Amino acid sequence: MKIGFIGTGVMGHAIVVRLMEAGHELFVYNRTKSKTDDLVANGATWKDTPKEITDASEIIFTMVGYPQDVEQIYYEEETGVFSGDVHNKTLVDLTTSTPSLAEQIDQTARNKGAASLDAPVSGGDLGAKNGTLTIMIGGEQSVYEEVLPLFEKMGQAYTLHGTAGKGQHTKMANQIMIAGTMTGMTEMLVYSQKAGLSLEKVMDTLAGGAAANWSMSNYGPRILKDDYTPGFFVKHFIKDLKIALDEAEKMEIELPSTHLATQLYEKLADQGNENDGTQALIKLWWQDRTNS
Repeated sequence: MKIGFIGTGVMGHAIVVRLMEAGHELFVYNRTKSKTDDLVANGATWKDTPKEITDASEIIFTMVGYPQDVEQIYYEEETGVFSGDVHNKTLVDLTTSTPSLAEQIDQTARNKGAASLDAPVSGGDLGAKNGTLTIMIGGEQSVYEEVLPLFEKMGQAYTLHGTAGKGQHTKMANQIMIAGTMTGMTEMLVYSQKAGLSLEKVMDTLAGGAAANWSMSNYGPRILKDDYTPGFFVKHFIKDLKIALDEAEKMEIELPSTHLATQLYEKLADQGNENDGTQALIKLWWQDRTNS
């Protein structure tokens, strides 16, 4: 299959590799061209604009940073996805974006004889590399079934949650939950260290009980190595949490824990850590474990 992929950042790059390994022909575009160099060296084809990606491909995946980036990629005059030949093609946005933009893209796609899915993912850099992502999908059942063989190459869990925008709503639910586990894990480590406990032993013990969670298992060991490389950027997590809070306000519900987590991550970003991984939240208490 001829697949276009727009956005080859930490996770997008790994997904492209998996799709190429599955035997598909990949056309790639990224705002920073050099991030596609090794993909092109291994058989992918570079295209100069999202429009050129669209014209060359049967299905187009997008995975960029922010909702405004998604809007630009799809709607920019002359160079955007919708300026290309989208008729009878499928557009899949893997970006964590807003439900309203997902609905807008879906309607535009329908008007142009195309199909679309919003399909944000969870699982970080390791999930993308290992093909173990969780994919949360909004759109029509028939379109979902068409793309399912590709989702199977990317993830280990993929669920259609309803019409356009429902994938994004599900991702917001995911991020709300992660906000709680990340702050809980961080405070657990701060408390345990201050109490003079072995952090390795504490994490091993908690992993066998009710406190077990993905964040502790995957990010806890990185923290103990003072490894703050991004599986998922602080700046992108702040973006996601703000979307969740905006959607909650529209639904007239309050999310105080999510609001507090957003404030903590904004403080972390203000200290110059916006390009670290989300596990860097511990830096609000520690600069490095050995000196804290």
